[in-house]
Amino acid sequence: MSIDRMIPSGSQTVGPYFRIGLEHLVCKTSVTESAAGKIEIHGKVLDRDGEPVPDAMLEFWGADPSGAYSGAASRSSGYPAGFQRLATDLDGSFVLSLSKPGPTPCGDGRVQAPHLLVLVFARGLLRHLITRVYFEKESANDSDPVLLELPVERRHTLVAACDATRPNVFRWNVILQGNDETVFFAW
Repeated sequence: MSIDRMIPSGSQTVGPYFRIGLEHLVCKTSVTESAAGKIEIHGKVLDRDGEPVPDAMLEFWGADPSGAYSGAASRSSGYPAGFQRLATDLDGSFVLSLSKPGPTPCGDGRVQAPHLLVLVFARGLLRHLITRVYFEKESANDSDPVLLELPVERRHTLVAACDATRPNVFRWNVILQGNDETVFFAW
């Protein structure tokens, strides 16, 4: 068989039952309704055909509202502040609830717009994907060093849209391939 006709075998892919055995890793707590700066992000993980990915797992990492990263575990969840791990449901949906992160320093004097680092785990991926989610209507987005490195026509894939009626609710989808594929970063 020639190399161009080789296909991965079962031992080279993850799945088809990716989430079995990982449920205990999903964070079951969320930010309380009264928490300062609480936001929600509603979204879906979709494949190249726009079909939902029902067994993906997402990790969200972010700074606190003042822009500081904390390694200290929260008493309620046992996870670091600014961290959530979620599983998608049967229609690929997820809902994230946490305090909105503040702007963070780059280390070279520049400041990054409020954002969350997102790790995507799913069947068929041998390594997780890394992306970010920013927030629509943040003036700091215009000067964020990471967003400025991306082509203008691709930046929208990293920006969660504001809900027209609820100011602390955002909409953002992860599209794994194809048209409007989410920007993923190499590591």
